[in-house]
Amino acid sequence: MAGGGGGNRLDLPVVDLASSDPRAAAESIRKACVESGFFYVINHGVEEGLLKRLFAESSKFFELPMEEKIALRRNSNHRGYTPPYAEKLDPSSKFEGDLKESFYIGPIGDEGLQNDANQWPSEERLPSWRETIKMYHASALATGKRILSLIALSLNLDAEFFENIGAFSCPSAFLRLLHYPGEVDDSDDGNYGASAHSDYGMITLLATDGTPGLQICREKDRNPQLWEDVHHIDGSTVHRVVAVGKERYSAAFFLDPNPDLVVQCLESCCSESCPPRFSPIKSGDYLKERLSATYK
Repeated sequence: MAGGGGGNRLDLPVVDLASSDPRAAAESIRKACVESGFFYVINHGVEEGLLKRLFAESSKFFELPMEEKIALRRNSNHRGYTPPYAEKLDPSSKFEGDLKESFYIGPIGDEGLQNDANQWPSEERLPSWRETIKMYHASALATGKRILSLIALSLNLDAEFFENIGAFSCPSAFLRLLHYPGEVDDSDDGNYGASAHSDYGMITLLATDGTPGLQICREKDRNPQLWEDVHHIDGSTVHRVVAVGKERYSAAFFLDPNPDLVVQCLESCCSESCPPRFSPIKSGDYLKERLSATYK
């Protein structure tokens, strides 16, 4: 789970995707997923220069006048702009909605396809925006697939397990650019950039501009909850983002399987004494349920 507020500092495992020992890397990921749900990734294959360009283009978009951003408001396919207060990740929050604004980019097909549901800012206004986003989306997708092969190994499965069951055949891969405000009004005192929530799908790759604010809660049922700060490292459960009095940019890449893939408990993860907790469901149906509960 993730969120904001005064938290303790947390040291998370660092997974090296260039490791010569994939089994050791897989074991490190397993330990991290069981204990915290978060880990850092280094040597991930996403060029530092591309990350810098991504955040530069993200900043350019969020600096546009509100009327230009609203013209690209999130559509029924969940592509486009989401203004502040439009999303409420924690239903128990007393506030109208979270402070952040964001922009969704979904799966990107080959050039020339007419069925692209994505919305794009005008090239006259932001000439390098679309190309930069496409490059980062492709790079993050490749990195996500490498991480999932290690997760498969950590579950005592073949490294190609997710590939073989069709998870990566037209996966639901969404990039979400996020902007958190610096100063907030008195009426928003105590509100969060992103209130407490857990992500919906397979994995989330989160790149940040280095500004602090991300926190995680490893025991969501504990009372009171213990929130721990996640510090930034270069090269690199329930969580939230707190307001720190400074603008913050991040990019969340959500890698989920093909929407028609049935998600169910793996045989290696259940038994007669420990039966599955959830019924099988198509990935796309599950994501729709979660999204509809998040947006007003």
